[in-house]
Amino acid sequence: MTAAAGPATGDPFRHTAFQYTGDDEYLTGTMAFIEQAFALDAPVVIAVPVEHFELLRKALGGAVDRVRLLNMSEVGANPGRIIPGVLRAFTDVYADRRSWVVGESTWPGRTDTEYPACAQHEALINYAFAGRDVAMLCPHDVAGLGTRAVADLRATHPRLIDPTGEHASAAYDPGRVVSEYNAPFEPPPKFAIERAVDIDTIDNARWFTVAFGRRAGLSGMQLVDLEIAVTELLINSVLHGGGSAELRIWSDERALVCAVSDAGHITDLLAGRRPVDAAQPFGRGLLLVNSVVDLLRTHTSAQGTETRLHLSLLGF
Repeated sequence: MTAAAGPATGDPFRHTAFQYTGDDEYLTGTMAFIEQAFALDAPVVIAVPVEHFELLRKALGGAVDRVRLLNMSEVGANPGRIIPGVLRAFTDVYADRRSWVVGESTWPGRTDTEYPACAQHEALINYAFAGRDVAMLCPHDVAGLGTRAVADLRATHPRLIDPTGEHASAAYDPGRVVSEYNAPFEPPPKFAIERAVDIDTIDNARWFTVAFGRRAGLSGMQLVDLEIAVTELLINSVLHGGGSAELRIWSDERALVCAVSDAGHITDLLAGRRPVDAAQPFGRGLLLVNSVVDLLRTHTSAQGTETRLHLSLLGF
């Protein structure tokens, strides 16, 4: 997965990182953006983690009915779900006018396992929304996120807001972030169970995976999600990845992890992140997987592809 330097500038899409420290700066910056949208009577969606959800709900007061306010801790727990399921789901409704978006996908509570998916998500926004009439403000807690995340936000956003004002990012390079986090995974633990899968053994692999998930402690709904996700990944691998796949599954105290690898190479940067028409018979497998898992990460190259899905065992 190698990306070009990024979409051309000068289009109507505005993607700005708001670098803040503390609740006062957060409210000042986000509310100024929201009030600009209100002055234009523009549609507004706000998707922020739970603590900022409550902060903005109170700050908006009676004006909360003028926005769509979403808890990103829930709707965007899997960063791969955000572009199709949150951002495009809102902005496509208003394709004939400018939409305003406050989207906070990266926050200090994100785990080290989640962070690469968050960084890639912010980079891929530039490709997904190039040419679209959308203004997007992405708050980042620069005190809480650390130096790597601050460097990445400056690469994934062409515009920056900091205490000195708004300016262009000299470090803008979303392709660098997409490529850098398309890195090989750490090997599975030694206790991971491995199975070879082909067209004749997909059903057996699915049943085995669900049984493993039940023993690991997944809820009934999570078992349904696991069955859907692993079936889609295995079918994609068998049909498009050389006719066979390797399935590995394990769990730890936080999550069940299922890894599917094959000989294929995904070259579409936005695979699994584009909404599809309900009548479209194909091309929805990764999109469906993104919609039902807690985290989806992929490493792909000319030598093959590995996709890992995570389902939480923490009871939330």
